[in-house]
Amino acid sequence: MGIDENGYKAGSRLEKILKAGQFAFTGELGPPRGTGADEVREKAAHLKNSVDSVNITDNQTAVVRMASWAACLILIQEGLEPNFQMVCRDRNRLAMQADILGAYAHGVRNMLCLSGDHCKFGDHPTARGVFDIDSMQLIQMVKKMRDEGQFQSGGEIEHPPKIFIGAAANPFAEPYEWRVHRLAKKIEAGVDFIQTQCIYNMDRFRKWVQEANDMGLTEQCYILAGVTPMKSVGMARYMQNKVPGMDVPDEIIDRLKGAGKGKAAEEGIKIACEQIEEFKEMKGVHGVHLMAIEWEHKVPEIAERAKVLPRPTVD
Repeated sequence: MGIDENGYKAGSRLEKILKAGQFAFTGELGPPRGTGADEVREKAAHLKNSVDSVNITDNQTAVVRMASWAACLILIQEGLEPNFQMVCRDRNRLAMQADILGAYAHGVRNMLCLSGDHCKFGDHPTARGVFDIDSMQLIQMVKKMRDEGQFQSGGEIEHPPKIFIGAAANPFAEPYEWRVHRLAKKIEAGVDFIQTQCIYNMDRFRKWVQEANDMGLTEQCYILAGVTPMKSVGMARYMQNKVPGMDVPDEIIDRLKGAGKGKAAEEGIKIACEQIEEFKEMKGVHGVHLMAIEWEHKVPEIAERAKVLPRPTVD
């Protein structure tokens, strides 16, 4: 990959894999609710050699956790490539640009631009959300920093951050007919890759991807399909009834119930592997983003059963 002026690997492994036409496989890690770096290392150990990059969430669900950039540095120490998540909820544009420069200087090469869950859903419901800019503007700002070597103000950047820019997409949120047009706007803003909301309604996802193919969007941006294995019937029902923008068909719950007592988790993994196998053959899908929530130790098994190992090597 080469070494940059700070002694870190130059360029993103994830970017190289996608540009080479390989099927990408990324994972996710939630930082701890404290200073326990060993907790990050323990989770990271399960992901090593199984995924191409690891998303580090940024105060997910508006709950305070170790900073995403800090956990990213621990991952780099452990030999993994992080995907630095940044939400618009907690910072203004000055702090955002400062954090991007700092993270890049320490070896971070991928970034996911997000709006962020509202504070009312988290552990500080009366906190004031910043939302100085939205996720679309964040994408545009990072692209300007990278490609034009300029801050949003127009000031010149010395040693611009060559970040591989990502964003999220939810094919299931209402109004459904606008979902693909929202994707088009993010691509126009400058996004390089997309990771979707976790997918359970395969029929609706197939339709969304077909619309994106028909509009030529999948040739302009890499799409990674989101997969989250269900651990239990209770988890499936909660996601169906309580999580906004989530589409969990009754047939998923019926399969988990039909697996028998104590076997729902195994059935959830089986469903996830079936999805990954289909995504590997689906036109317009360039990889999978596996969100094994507090189930990182299952990632190697899922990767093996879904036949995405060994991961490709890149120069």
